Amino acid sequence: MFAWTQPSDWGHTLLIPVVSGYFIWLRRAELTRLEPFKQCWWGLLLVAIGVGWYMVCVFGPKPLFHHNIISAGVASAIFGSAWLFFGTAAMRWLWFPLAFTCIFGQTLSEVLLNKVTFQMQDIAAYGAHFLLTVIGTEVDRSGNTLTVWSDGVAHPLNVAEACSGMRMLVAFLALGVFLAYTNLKVWWQRTLLVVCGVPIAILVNMIRIASMGILTQYDQNFIDGEFHELVGVVWMLPALFLYLGTLWVIRNLMVDETEVKLAV
Repeated sequence: MFAWTQPSDWGHTLLIPVVSGYFIWLRRAELTRLEPFKQCWWGLLLVAIGVGWYMVCVFGPKPLFHHNIISAGVASAIFGSAWLFFGTAAMRWLWFPLAFTCIFGQTLSEVLLNKVTFQMQDIAAYGAHFLLTVIGTEVDRSGNTLTVWSDGVAHPLNVAEACSGMRMLVAFLALGVFLAYTNLKVWWQRTLLVVCGVPIAILVNMIRIASMGILTQYDQNFIDGEFHELVGVVWMLPALFLYLGTLWVIRNLMVDETEVKLAV
């Protein structure tokens, strides 16, 4: 529902099942060798646990009726169904795509977001203020509000929750996992690439807010409505190239010693 009503924040979740399907397709050779699949009836236990937990969340105490809590039951049912129909051997290749879907295919709870979002708002406001100052723009910062001055006229720019970059960070972590899984083989390289998604997302968000600060000098309406969302979409493209550049550096300039010995 959130993916349709808030596409700029959670639209990426619609692509997660497709990406997971691609992960499975990459392992088609290994899975084909296992045919016919040997079913494992232990999967029924996970399905039963998942359905039971779902029922408890829906019909039980009100605090449990939350989509992130309910998703634990859905994940258990999904893993159990795959284990039941495809068997233990196939789960060696299926568990990661399924986990990717269960983790990144859902929106985050507002409670969890609020705990992190406020700090990221401060970081985004401070970083945007620094960038605007560096390029010579007259700007003041008071908490999460930037005031850009142009010809003696004040243009306030509030770094709200939507500008914190938290949603961008979640999307970048999902992208990092995808790039790491499909392009890197060494565990530490994969981990490093995913971790790099955090500073990249924060940096790009700072630049995005700074660019909005520049635009607001010409028209205050540039920071509202659809144009505000358009600026965020535009900055996703250079952010993607920055992430791909990070991937290239990790893959080509940070080579594992064991790989070098095998090549020799």
